Amino acid sequence: MSEPTPVIDDLREESDALDHLVAALSEERWALPTPAPRWTVAHQIAHLHWTDRSALLAVTDPAGFGEVVEKALKAPDTFVDEAADEGARLAPGELLARWREGRAALDRALRAAPRGARFPWFGPPMSAASMATGRLMETWAHGQDVADTLGVVRAPTDRLRHIVRIGVRARDFAFGARGLPVPGEEFRVEVTSPSGELWSHGPEDSPQRVTGPTLDFCLLVTQRAHRADLAVRAEGPDADRWLDIAQAFAGPPGTGRPPRGSKEDRA
Repeated sequence: MSEPTPVIDDLREESDALDHLVAALSEERWALPTPAPRWTVAHQIAHLHWTDRSALLAVTDPAGFGEVVEKALKAPDTFVDEAADEGARLAPGELLARWREGRAALDRALRAAPRGARFPWFGPPMSAASMATGRLMETWAHGQDVADTLGVVRAPTDRLRHIVRIGVRARDFAFGARGLPVPGEEFRVEVTSPSGELWSHGPEDSPQRVTGPTLDFCLLVTQRAHRADLAVRAEGPDADRWLDIAQAFAGPPGTGRPPRGSKEDRA
């Protein structure tokens, strides 16, 4: 059973880092378009606030969360954008304050959660540690969209270990989401952490291998950069296929980012 405190601590630090990035932005910069189609910086923060609030309901009010799921099922293709649109219409100061309040409440709820408890989610039920890991992954990924928009290069941290783990664990989901057969054997994944440590998952003798820098692997599985622009390498046909479809997030397959220099990227 995973001890949730370390990942909850890392989630708080990741959120604080993104907060620092947007807190002093002018109203005009909150309206800048990000790499996500139709989403501004405000949409990115509004989405994180909405998802934090949904996670808080899942932990503290399962019946209330069930109502959120019902609304989502009625509009599966639009509910995420609609929630982001609603939050993005707020004044930046109000949106920032609500995001701060929501993530602080979720932090308290996750720390107070009974050990071993599992909470409903849009996919399988999640433990407090899994919930915090998912929130960290999303915070980092949407933070990358904001950083790219602002022209900021963020220094990678060892908090990325959580995203590596969730990316590896989501392998079968990525294949299944595209109607592809799930490989029968585990892959070996070896990535070099920002501090120089080797992080590994899967059997050492697996012929299906993925290697590269941790940052690049995380950009790949969150679909924040195209495979062609990353130093992630595969050995074996199944591992190679995975690098084309990997996603660490729930939901339908994403479109990802075009390669740098492509017509889409220049648009």
